[in-house]
Amino acid sequence: MATQREQDAAEYLKKHKIVELMDNMTSMLLFYRPENPQEFLIEQLEQLKVSRETGMRGPTLFDNSNLVAICGIMDPANQKYISFEQYRQALTMLGIKHINENPEGKEKDKISHETFKTDAMEVLVRDSATYAKF
Repeated sequence: MATQREQDAAEYLKKHKIVELMDNMTSMLLFYRPENPQEFLIEQLEQLKVSRETGMRGPTLFDNSNLVAICGIMDPANQKYISFEQYRQALTMLGIKHINENPEGKEKDKISHETFKTDAMEVLVRDSATYAKF
């Protein structure tokens, strides 16, 4: 049984999305490997602050070029669509937990590259917004 102090700490971490913030910052450090990690983290936190204040996109690990590359891997014949199963696998590979179960094109099992990229980027941007919204 957790003590009141442990419960308060867990609630604080959840309310302020501290675990998600640390996960994102650590991932970005390992991905970019900046010469000056402290300066890099400060810059990322400043970008998050601007994102929160303006509603603009915050820092993320993946950009459109990464999503284009994934489409190329999933669709080597360049048919401009992937199956729903490929869609699910690719989003899962990106770390997306809550997948749109009814994307445009599912009924024909042909999800366009654009639908995949739009859905993926929407969730990646939303999930990278680790600041708490009050």
